[in-house]
Amino acid sequence: MNAHGIVHKYGDNVDTDVIIPARYLNTASHQELAAHCMEDIDKEFVSRVKPGDLIVAEKNFGCGSSREHAPIAIKASGVSCVIASTFARIFYRNAINIGLPILECDEAAREIQSGDDVEVDFDTGVITNHTSGKTYQAQPFPPFIQNIIRKGGLLNSIQE
Repeated sequence: MNAHGIVHKYGDNVDTDVIIPARYLNTASHQELAAHCMEDIDKEFVSRVKPGDLIVAEKNFGCGSSREHAPIAIKASGVSCVIASTFARIFYRNAINIGLPILECDEAAREIQSGDDVEVDFDTGVITNHTSGKTYQAQPFPPFIQNIIRKGGLLNSIQE
């Protein structure tokens, strides 16, 4: 299982209110959430993001409220993976639960830049920046979490 795309880069403490502003939480539509993803921090995100792209951020990505809407908006916008130095714990669990791949790797999060072409191998945890030629090692998910992500979320993984 791999991800490959162009990077959209953000800094520290990207909270759930800028990932999906509270004024849009009155919808259950994943596509409607995606249409407003990141708009309070990056007005151009929804017009630039392409299926497979990645978000890279620094410390404490997804802090703030515990809403699942934030990882849902990111996943529905086409983002294939989020890489950060660290994630807020509730965002981390929500991302796994809805099947959004996320990896913690401080060195990659600090060095990878917006516009870089990056590939992630989820089986090994290797992050390859094709733009700079540099590789990074993140901790790969254990097989049971890879299964959750591969099946599109926790509920899908237990319905067999």
